[in-house]
Amino acid sequence: MTIPLPSQEALIALLRRICQTPAPTFVEAARGELIAELWQQAGAEVSRDSVGNVIAELAGSGPRVLLAAHLDTVFDAGADVTVRESEGRLCAPGIGDNSASLAVVTALLQALQAAPEVPRPRLALAATVGEEGLGDLRGIRQLLSERPQDFDMVIAVDGHLGTIVNAAVGSKRYEVELSAKGGHSWGDFPSPSAVHALGEAIHALTRLKIPMAPRTTFNVGQVWGGTSINAIAQRAGLNLDLRSLDADVLAGLEAEAVARLRRTAKRHGVELTLRLVGDRLVANPPNTALVAAAQAALLEVGVTPCLSASSTDANAAMAMGLPAIAFGVYYGGDAHRLAEWLEPASLLLGYRALWLLLTALLRLPSEARTLW
Repeated sequence: MTIPLPSQEALIALLRRICQTPAPTFVEAARGELIAELWQQAGAEVSRDSVGNVIAELAGSGPRVLLAAHLDTVFDAGADVTVRESEGRLCAPGIGDNSASLAVVTALLQALQAAPEVPRPRLALAATVGEEGLGDLRGIRQLLSERPQDFDMVIAVDGHLGTIVNAAVGSKRYEVELSAKGGHSWGDFPSPSAVHALGEAIHALTRLKIPMAPRTTFNVGQVWGGTSINAIAQRAGLNLDLRSLDADVLAGLEAEAVARLRRTAKRHGVELTLRLVGDRLVANPPNTALVAAAQAALLEVGVTPCLSASSTDANAAMAMGLPAIAFGVYYGGDAHRLAEWLEPASLLLGYRALWLLLTALLRLPSEARTLW
């Protein structure tokens, strides 16, 4: 038995409503209210937890599957999130990451509620907060910490159609603050400057040695500091992101980055404060059966699957040893940019692929289920 397909017009209408409701990390309440309203209108019983996750439970049989799509975007409240059409594409900040996933999950819930006779796994749907940036997966972490035994597997709906994230990239994120005596640029020169130290610190970080393999990266994503052109800066800072597919390599990179920051601060006579603001584990969970089901679902709709390692809500489940993947449901590009876009027709394709994945989980032989 197949699940009813929504029209492309209905999916795009959902997408517009969701995307045009701003949801910066830590300020997702308005979008959360919208999702809760849409799910309740479909007849689902909806709850909200202490951090703002929106959760709905759908009866079914077989494995207990958590289907999670994050609410937040990387854009601040001032971003213009009006959805525009251009050359057959839909364009807006956050339209793909992660408005498209929320639209597909919502359409799926609506269809399942309208067709209760259609077999499906036991589903918990969650629209999670704090997936992006300094949110550090706080929504999915909270949900799994409160319900550690409630799910057999987790599917994070996130990313481009065809991509299956089957391994978790580990990351360490630091807020780095430098403090100095500062003073007047003429009268107090050469008093220590936090900005001068910051400049050397960034240069030192850019000289970190990165292995060719496993894949490892670093990034200084934000900088700030100083008060005036003629004031020696008393405070300055940066945000540092370190990532790797190997836990030992990540630990070594972290140690070297911290050592370079400490040496720079000492050389300039400034005080260094380090705050760990993000910590995601490297993980390769026992998800062979789940990955195979996802690959088969994509092939069935004519999409070539591609396995990838990334950092998504699935990381939190992988770190707990749960079978988990992230599964993309749209074609698009320029994620995390103001020019983000997607192909409208891909939403129905992603919807079908996600449904085929869920139904495939019902058909797995009992010996495969022991992997969960």
